[in-house]
Amino acid sequence: MNVRSQISSVFHLDKCIGCHTCSIACKNLWTDRRGAEYMWWNNVETKPGTGYPTLWEDQEKYKGGWEVTGHDLHLKMGGRGSLLGKIFHNPHLPTVDDYYEPYTYRYGDLFNAPKGDDQPTARPVSMISGEPMKIEAGPNWDDDLGGSPIYAANDPSMKKLSEQEQAQLFALERMVFFYVPRICNHCVNAGCVAACPSGAIYKRGEDGIVLVSQEKCRGWRMCVAGCPYKKTYYTWSTGKSEKCILCYPRQESGQAPACFHSCVGRIRYLGVLLYDADRIEETAKRTDPELVAAQREMILDPHDPEVIAAARKNGVHEQIIKAAQKSPVYRFVKEWELALPLHPEFRTLPMLFYVPPLLPVIATVEEGRTKLGDDFFSSLEQARLPLRYLASLFAGGNEEEVAKAYRKQMAVRLLRRSETVEGISREVAEKACAAAGIGTDEADSIYRLTSLAGLKERVVIPSMLREQALESIEDPHEHRREAGFGTRRKAKRRW
Repeated sequence: MNVRSQISSVFHLDKCIGCHTCSIACKNLWTDRRGAEYMWWNNVETKPGTGYPTLWEDQEKYKGGWEVTGHDLHLKMGGRGSLLGKIFHNPHLPTVDDYYEPYTYRYGDLFNAPKGDDQPTARPVSMISGEPMKIEAGPNWDDDLGGSPIYAANDPSMKKLSEQEQAQLFALERMVFFYVPRICNHCVNAGCVAACPSGAIYKRGEDGIVLVSQEKCRGWRMCVAGCPYKKTYYTWSTGKSEKCILCYPRQESGQAPACFHSCVGRIRYLGVLLYDADRIEETAKRTDPELVAAQREMILDPHDPEVIAAARKNGVHEQIIKAAQKSPVYRFVKEWELALPLHPEFRTLPMLFYVPPLLPVIATVEEGRTKLGDDFFSSLEQARLPLRYLASLFAGGNEEEVAKAYRKQMAVRLLRRSETVEGISREVAEKACAAAGIGTDEADSIYRLTSLAGLKERVVIPSMLREQALESIEDPHEHRREAGFGTRRKAKRRW
């Protein structure tokens, strides 16, 4: 048993309101500079929709992630020889049009325009060329339009639905959408790490955060192609790649990452997971419907004495083990089986998990009262967004994994309603919990961590991460320089 630790996350989509506060917090802190204008390390997408960059989920187009051929696991974009052949021209890279051309406005025209009959306007200009341009795309161009035929029709996951399901989804009375915030997944089997020819991308041993060494990066952009989630970006002004660093300088000082700290809906949870590194390849080779369960099996119980002993033997610090025992991510992913990985079929074993949103249902009104059906869980079949679509997003096509998470969420909601709303008996709520496979105590724990938990319960960071990071390297400032901090002034000032 090769026990390692990983800082992991859970996003509760039933609470996301699509306010983009997380995106702005990240943009202001990390990518508000020349060459990074189009970078959104955190972005919020509307689903169904095409996402950012456009159609990033379509790996037939981008060739990201891994695939299994026979008994071999290999990058979808090809082996080392294929990578070297694409250094000067890679047809599977996103283009500027797949993102958007960064732009600003000539605000000076509002004040300096000559006197005339017309109101002066600030014309949009490209931040790359400086020339006037027509704005045709942006990082959240399809915001709130995900349920419309314009964008949903091009969603790669819609291909999994039958023609009848697609027609029902596009019907006006059934239109529905939900938000999916995305950051780097800091995958265990990261495609970007494997694709980089220069070895510039690596996972930190103490917490599994994936970083790009700015000194080693040669700007070949194989990491951009190799990441199926398209969360590695190329900085056109420096010729280097950059990505989300999970705000590790903040974590080393005991603070939550910026997007976690600023989240209005309190949808974000951060904690440590212990996993068995010996099972990575075995897990990644499983069939698509088995991937969610296989990834859960790879995650270890931090309370198990054998796991604790193996972790200590492998050099995992005592404080990390204690943090793993308090991890909200472990409870959502392993204990309650509520949180699911985004597109596990990419086989990168992502360490960002999502609690799927409770969907609006088609109900009937009889004698002035809303009726969902005799069986409370029958609303799963009446949901306005098919389970098959959600399964293609979060479960490798395994609808039962999504349905299981929904049954538990519904049971928790029904239990709370039995205490706060007249007309719903405790007995009915307890039967719903039993049908969902959870007890009332567990349902109450889910409710409290979902709705009442404070920041310290939602974000559990080992207090010694900074000290361990400094002990693991000869130069205590190496990590900050490799991530792009202090490189310009390192001769004059040490971080």
